[in-house]
Amino acid sequence: MPLLHAVVLALLQGLTEFLPISSSAHLILAPWVLGWPDQGLAFDVVVHLGTLTAVCVYFRSDLGRVVKGWVGGLARPAAPGPAARLGWMIIAATVPVGLTGLALKDWVETAGRNPTLIAATSIGFGLLLWAADSLGRRVRPVEGLAWTDALWVGLAQAVALVPGVSRSGATMTAGLAAGLTREAAARFSFLLSIPVIALSGGLEVFELIRSGAGETTWLPMAVGFVVSATSAYLCIRLFLAFLEDHGMGVFVAYRVLLGVIILLAAP
Repeated sequence: MPLLHAVVLALLQGLTEFLPISSSAHLILAPWVLGWPDQGLAFDVVVHLGTLTAVCVYFRSDLGRVVKGWVGGLARPAAPGPAARLGWMIIAATVPVGLTGLALKDWVETAGRNPTLIAATSIGFGLLLWAADSLGRRVRPVEGLAWTDALWVGLAQAVALVPGVSRSGATMTAGLAAGLTREAAARFSFLLSIPVIALSGGLEVFELIRSGAGETTWLPMAVGFVVSATSAYLCIRLFLAFLEDHGMGVFVAYRVLLGVIILLAAP
């Protein structure tokens, strides 16, 4: 892979992983639009691990409190504190996507990488995001999540395995529909991404090693990791600041426009 391809694709991953516009869709569409060969799943895994590093570093304080509270709560299961409760909710919300991912893995990696499907999901789930942002009460903090809300967000995350839906977009949509504030919906979405990216990335790394990862060109991989991690960190910071004063309208408009363009350009 040329280094220019690695930089462009890693930037796309870093800038879209945590925005509600679907990073997987952009990684699939970029080679199609630019006429490049598909970068392959190995590169996709590396840049996803870059974004995992970014979110862990950015939310290191929150992550530390959740892990500490969850571990401490194991000794007091009858009365878990807020951090332990949030930790259990993250685990519960991860179960649906784990089970669905195992069932749909082959389809997502083959038939799911389809521009027309991506266009339809981009438009449809973009409109759902707009409805949730416009009609949601937006009054509850993360600490106000109920167990049913966590499972609802988890189910939305499972649906987001379909390319073009957007993991962050689906989980924020579910969070906003449950009455979370925009900041709370984004924060829970980002924390929820950590086990999902870690588990899926770990599985793909294991399969790559088993299938002969020694043939991989490592320089583009290293560049992709650094670029995706750096751009994702900056994106998280700017996105959370943006949400303080703005809604999801600009992302909805982008999703709809992207979907329309794909439909017009698709053969």
